[in-house]
Amino acid sequence: MTRARLLLLCPGQGDQHAGMFDLARASPAASALTDRLAGCIPALSPDGQALAVDGDIFANRIAQPLIVAATLCMWEAIRDFAPPPALVAGYSIGELSAYGVAGAFAPGQAVALATQRAQLMDDCQRAAPGQTLLTITGLPLASASTLAAQHGYQVSIETGEDTCIAGGPAAQSDTLQQAIEAAGARSKRLPVEVASHTHYMQNAVAPFAEALREAVLQPMQAPILAGIDAAPVSAQARAVETLSRQLAEKIRWLACMDAAAEAGITVALELGPGAALSRMLQNRHPRISTRSVADFRTLDGIRKWLERASET
Repeated sequence: MTRARLLLLCPGQGDQHAGMFDLARASPAASALTDRLAGCIPALSPDGQALAVDGDIFANRIAQPLIVAATLCMWEAIRDFAPPPALVAGYSIGELSAYGVAGAFAPGQAVALATQRAQLMDDCQRAAPGQTLLTITGLPLASASTLAAQHGYQVSIETGEDTCIAGGPAAQSDTLQQAIEAAGARSKRLPVEVASHTHYMQNAVAPFAEALREAVLQPMQAPILAGIDAAPVSAQARAVETLSRQLAEKIRWLACMDAAAEAGITVALELGPGAALSRMLQNRHPRISTRSVADFRTLDGIRKWLERASET
């Protein structure tokens, strides 16, 4: 019997919701962690059971620490029965979560860094307002990049061979979308005002790198796939470089999925919230047994699936 090689997927922004901690809190250890983290996340109620109602759950300052906290609480809930991961990968803010999952940052430290990251990105947005992101579906990546550039946009995240996200000036979004449709493709504007992973975020890179250096990473229990080049990271200097650079550089998520397959991954579990990453990986590499915790109603359901998926 071949030993299963597990990939843990840590999501980015977009699928957060009011009940994103509920499943993890079925674990006493994860429930206690949620309660501890609630003290440093204003958007959580004091007992960590629900989101506070005094903010937009999709705003950077609220979403990023919440997503990191929810991902780490879910890992706390399943780590005792999950196989040790062979790789961890995170999408955008999820890459910071990945370092927490791998043990490089304590949960509170990772949440604090997420809060700093969001603040630095918001500062960049205030310095250059009028940013947005939009999807491009149905164009090869090279063609999408060329068309986006003609309207002042650049590819922010490569999600497939003919799908990507582009960031640029909101004032040009309608014109770009018309050009995309004229090329026989599709587009949707995302409800965000920060053009992440583009040059708009360049002024956030150096201060976030400094914050990462001051945090001091602990030894990683599994390598992390860097979003900017899909290469595995296991050293602190490389972690600081890739985590900070990804703020203003394109995320090559398509390459990350391929790198996971090339590394012999046999099982993949997305830690939630949401299931976007597991769906992308399943479509790209159907031979990898892939699910999200969002697919399950109970922690025991996750445990049983991992046991079955690991029997190869």
